[in-house]
Amino acid sequence: MNRFSRIFPKINPSSLRVRLTIGIAVFSALGLGGLTTWTGWKMQQLLINSHKENMEQIASRLPLDVEVYSQMLPFTTALEKAISNRETNNTLLWITNTNNTLLAKSSNFNPSSDTYANELINLTKMPLVPEVYHIKGHSYVLCGGELKIRGKVLGKVSIAQDITRDQAMFVAMIQSMGIATILVIILISGGIAFYVSYSLQPLRQISRMTEAVQAEDLGEARLYLNNAPSEVKELAQTVNMMLSRLADAWEKERQFTSNISHELRTSLTIVHGYLQSILRRQQNLTEIQKEALLTAASEAERTIHILQDLLDLARADSGYLQLSKEPCILDDIVTEIVSMAQQNSSREITIEIENNPITIKADSNRIKQILLNLIDNAVKYSDPDTPINVNLHQIKNQVIIQICDKGYGIPLQNQSHIFERFYRVDTARTHSNGTGLGLSIAKTLVEKMGGSISVRSKLGEGSVFTVSLPC
Repeated sequence: MNRFSRIFPKINPSSLRVRLTIGIAVFSALGLGGLTTWTGWKMQQLLINSHKENMEQIASRLPLDVEVYSQMLPFTTALEKAISNRETNNTLLWITNTNNTLLAKSSNFNPSSDTYANELINLTKMPLVPEVYHIKGHSYVLCGGELKIRGKVLGKVSIAQDITRDQAMFVAMIQSMGIATILVIILISGGIAFYVSYSLQPLRQISRMTEAVQAEDLGEARLYLNNAPSEVKELAQTVNMMLSRLADAWEKERQFTSNISHELRTSLTIVHGYLQSILRRQQNLTEIQKEALLTAASEAERTIHILQDLLDLARADSGYLQLSKEPCILDDIVTEIVSMAQQNSSREITIEIENNPITIKADSNRIKQILLNLIDNAVKYSDPDTPINVNLHQIKNQVIIQICDKGYGIPLQNQSHIFERFYRVDTARTHSNGTGLGLSIAKTLVEKMGGSISVRSKLGEGSVFTVSLPC
């Protein structure tokens, strides 16, 4: 079943597989249908022509037979003798004089009792060249000619051959051929669909491989196709070259971000230190100067935090972010961070922790950074008079930390992007001067420790960020 679903995936009318299958099947159907139609027409012509040739032979030989027999027998007897030699079950013969009076006929021709025979004898003129006539559902090949003996015209010879049975057999054969053609077209279409789907598997393989490539895997991601057509291999080689160029560009970007963040952070740290030093000796400063220096120091500190976040992200992307995993009591870390956040924000933050201490092996400093970012996010995007709740509990081999707020909430269409770098929900821009890096940093650190982070939010009711870490 799995193999069948791989070869015949969900049908998409716009896919190359469906288009190729339909196109080839249509051309195959037209070709087979045309061949069947031409074969049927040709066979019908051969059948009718054989009857015509037989009737032409009878029409040409019958006067000669009459002339021969009339030399030995009376004229009427000679007519009957000649007709009896030429008649068959399906061949009707009769001879009339110039006044259209019946002189002789074959034994199977009875105009008085046979409706079809009566219709035939009432025909005004017989064709000199054999032609097909349809009379009341029956098909006949008719032919006529003059009866000449010693150059004298004595009457007319009429010949009719009933081909109704042959026509019925021919129609039945054509119907059988039509059914067989339809079945062959269906089988061919199925075979074509299977073959096209099988032939397109390398393209689907390329699609799956490229879909799984992440930014951090660009340096090692390569497509390897062994049994693919040469054109597909060329495509895979082109994709590999593109991945290589993207890897180089990504590496240069990460290196640039890391270098510029490091250099700017160092310079701004020195500037911030000088500003703090001047502020500590503020006796000779005016109020305007103090306010300006405080603003400059605050912005310098904020920029240093942004650069530190960028540096952490660059190190994580490069694989150089080191985590010192050691046993730590999570209850103490959560209590410490909540106390620190309450002092800095003057917000009501409650804690719900299980009675038994929870110990995990992780980087305690990075856990503090994660909690600070999440609590800071909850403080920024909720009203000052609403509480923030931090829950800590253990479920089997997972530790669950939840930061709940009763803030503005996140629209559903934005929730899948909330952990992207520099992403900020438009409706929240007026409430905070955040950088859009805090949640991205938290997600990166959690995943580096083997955990996961998710969000559940509703507009006007608040958000719940859930961090899951292995025990």
